Amino acid sequence: MNLSLPKFNNSSVLVIGDIMLDRYWYGDTGRISPEAPVPVVNVNNTEDRAGGAGNVALNIAILGCDVTLCGITGDDEAAQSLEEILQHQQVRCHFEKRTHQQTITKLRVMSRSQQLLRADFEKDFSLSNGLDIEHIRKLIEQHDVVVLSDYGKGTLSDPQPIIQAALVAGKPIIVDPKGSDFSKYRQATLITPNQSEFEAIAGKPDSEESFLELAKKTRQSLSIDSLLVTRSEKGMALFSANQEPYLQPTQAREVYDVTGAGDTVVATLAGSMAAGATLREAVQIANLAAGVVVGKLGTATVTTQELSYAMLQQQPLEKGVLTELQIIQLIRQAKASGEKIVMTNGCFDILHSGHVSYLKQAAKLGDRLIVAVNSDDSVKRLKGPSRPINPSEQRMTVLAELASVDWVVEFTEDTPQRLIEALAPDVLVKGGDYKVEEIAGSESVLANGGDVIILDFIDGVSTTKIIDKSKRS
Repeated sequence: MNLSLPKFNNSSVLVIGDIMLDRYWYGDTGRISPEAPVPVVNVNNTEDRAGGAGNVALNIAILGCDVTLCGITGDDEAAQSLEEILQHQQVRCHFEKRTHQQTITKLRVMSRSQQLLRADFEKDFSLSNGLDIEHIRKLIEQHDVVVLSDYGKGTLSDPQPIIQAALVAGKPIIVDPKGSDFSKYRQATLITPNQSEFEAIAGKPDSEESFLELAKKTRQSLSIDSLLVTRSEKGMALFSANQEPYLQPTQAREVYDVTGAGDTVVATLAGSMAAGATLREAVQIANLAAGVVVGKLGTATVTTQELSYAMLQQQPLEKGVLTELQIIQLIRQAKASGEKIVMTNGCFDILHSGHVSYLKQAAKLGDRLIVAVNSDDSVKRLKGPSRPINPSEQRMTVLAELASVDWVVEFTEDTPQRLIEALAPDVLVKGGDYKVEEIAGSESVLANGGDVIILDFIDGVSTTKIIDKSKRS
């Protein structure tokens, strides 16, 4: 998988759908109620989170996209709480507040990471007047991608006016569907049912071949560009016109809670497509995001740093002897996933146990170790005309084979100061009896907020002593 994150901050997404508040009460349980055979929870903490379409919008905003959220709420405390949560993450809230209704709220009572009870406070918004389509049309024009987040609460009981408005505006429209009638989503760009939702409208397949055939027929019958079925432990399956099915295996490592995972998939798809990713690339990124979010408790979001780290697990960064430009690019990827970069330098003319021990110590100070190696001419200027014993190509090849070393790069100057400034490591390491201010590149590392660390060499072990001993023998 050759994949990179798109620039989410250059994109905008409009989310329309059922907005709800996820409310959590946390507490300890230590006794059974005398009134009924149920545990008594001593509530000591509460938390409100954006749910439904709100969680989709929040996920998109966390990625860095510009987001607007439209939907129906009550004119109440729950709606106010939602606005505060969403606006804190720069989501623009266009709520159509109805004084005669209450905001949909799902209350979960939790104890020791277990859900003991869920209480829903809701009324079907389909009984109300629909969304203001003229206002929606204007918003569609201002965004790159439109998302319909349907939780079956009535906000999207008739989504066709929105879909048609998006088609006229030439904007892709992604639908997270609900219910047993997908015909109301006809002509959408992409529909993303999970396996059970798909089976509810297409029938239960009796084999993998049957599933593929049912999915193709469903896409065609709905006149949609693409159908993406999320299949839990089987990953995702994408069906597009005039293309073979694209199957993506799951990326989840440990599953703690699937709450909101579908929201994360839709959000990442929308954000990626809005930022210029192809549909297949967006599916790959969304699959990684789903693998991250199911490892969290409750409705949750995924950051670009978490996505970058997940990518590194699937496509490890290249290691070995590289050019300066190659390493700069790899450092960007590593730092994007939160990794700490360590750098050291030297001639490493004859690699010995002292070097190996020193490099092991240096590697433990971060996640990636760069070793900058003096060129042959640089060594001659520093050590004399008889050095180096081994040419730079051989020295770098040997260093690159050490388990503690990630990247090896050559520099031609007498000191690596320019290279250190270009690579901007988080930690600069040097061995020997130095003062920090004497170390080349230390000033720039410290100015960037990094650390400069001096390690001890093993006494009695050095390249010079090895050479001298060899001459005497």
